[in-house]
Amino acid sequence: MKTTTTSTAQTTRKPVSARDPRLRGWRAFLTAHALLVRRLEEELREEAGMSLPEYSALLELAEAPKRRKRMAELADGMIVTRGGVTRLVERLEADGLVERGPCASDGRGTEAILTEAGLARLRDASKTHLRGIDDYYLERVSEEDQETVGRVMDDVIGGLRAVR
Repeated sequence: MKTTTTSTAQTTRKPVSARDPRLRGWRAFLTAHALLVRRLEEELREEAGMSLPEYSALLELAEAPKRRKRMAELADGMIVTRGGVTRLVERLEADGLVERGPCASDGRGTEAILTEAGLARLRDASKTHLRGIDDYYLERVSEEDQETVGRVMDDVIGGLRAVR
C-alpha cells in the first residue's frame, strides 16, 4: 500500500486499478469536459467566428490589469505552451484584436495587449459562450452541486500547484 504524508497526518491509500469503482467520477468528469468543450467550441466558431482558445486569450487579457499580460503569464493562465500562445497571439494580432508590446514593468519581456476591437469582439462572443455555459452546465447542475464541484476543483488545482 502507498503511504502519503499530508500536512495533518499520515493516511494509507488504497491502490488504484483500471476497474476501480472510485474512477467513475473521474471518467464522467473527463467525458463531460470533452463534450462540453467541444459543444462550446462549435457554437463559438459558428456564431462568433472564433475558437475557444482565442476566446480564452481575449478573456484573460480583458481581466488583466490594464488589459495586458506577459506572454508567459498568458500561457500559464490558459494552460497552453509558450509556443502555442505565441502562435495564438499572432493570429489575434493579425485580426487586430491584440497588440504586442514591451513589458510595462521591466521592458525585457513581451506583453499581449487587448485592443478595443478585441474587447468588442470578446463582448460579442461572450453572449454565445455564457449562454452555452448556462444551457449545458448551470441548468443541469444544482446550485449545491455547483458549490461542491467548485470546492473539489479548487482542491485539485491547489494540490497540483503545490507540487510545481
